[in-house]
Amino acid sequence: MSAPEAVLTLSGVNKSFGGVQAVSQMTFTVERGAITGLIGPNGAGKTTIFNLVTAVYPVDSGDILFKGRSLPGLASHEIIRLGIARTFQNLRLFHRSTALENVMTACQRHHPYGFLEALTHGGRWKRTEKAIERRSLELLDRVGLADRAHQAASTLPYGHQRRLEIARALALDPELLLLDEPAAGMNPEEVFALNDLIGAIHRDFSLTILVIEHHMDLVMEICPHIVCMNFGAKIAEGGPEDIQNHPEVLKAYLGEEAVEA
Repeated sequence: MSAPEAVLTLSGVNKSFGGVQAVSQMTFTVERGAITGLIGPNGAGKTTIFNLVTAVYPVDSGDILFKGRSLPGLASHEIIRLGIARTFQNLRLFHRSTALENVMTACQRHHPYGFLEALTHGGRWKRTEKAIERRSLELLDRVGLADRAHQAASTLPYGHQRRLEIARALALDPELLLLDEPAAGMNPEEVFALNDLIGAIHRDFSLTILVIEHHMDLVMEICPHIVCMNFGAKIAEGGPEDIQNHPEVLKAYLGEEAVEA
């Protein structure tokens, strides 16, 4: 049996801000087709990892490989073009635009047309816009928002806004999807439904997913492999049961006194 293919590999990655070491010698691999969890207490450096992968911040040292290609030095738009899409811990929707318009904006990357065609609505413009709208509606339906397509993003319930951001990321047609706390602000019922959604899009879109999440129930249910970090460094890696019982993880979440007790 051949070894699993690595889609994303971090090797000795470091990042500091002033005198604060935000990420220290971070090394892990996300295998093709996997759903991998990235967990840790607030301030552990999880979102910084996503920002390094997507070139929001430059890497100080170490390397990040996507399908064997080194990412440091590339711009964010180049990384998106390679096949990486993400959602954000703090929602970054176009709040005055409709749900449909938010997704159509992302879909346009795959349907280019010339400036003159856009200006005159001639040539390929009309045909292309129809194709973009049709694809965007399909994605909204996939995340359960088809009936909210023409509603302004800012007026959607918070959980629906989270789903909209996932639809917009899917519109970029990624191979690797980075989900930054997709269940943030959701109630238990919404988290349960999100479990099903992430599992379904992972299967139906043949995606590799790396997810940051504080809801342990979600991570333990959908992620066969989990990386736990604290103070910028990896402290544990393994399956859900290994992580739940790891002394360093318990110390990070519960405190040393609670673990010793």
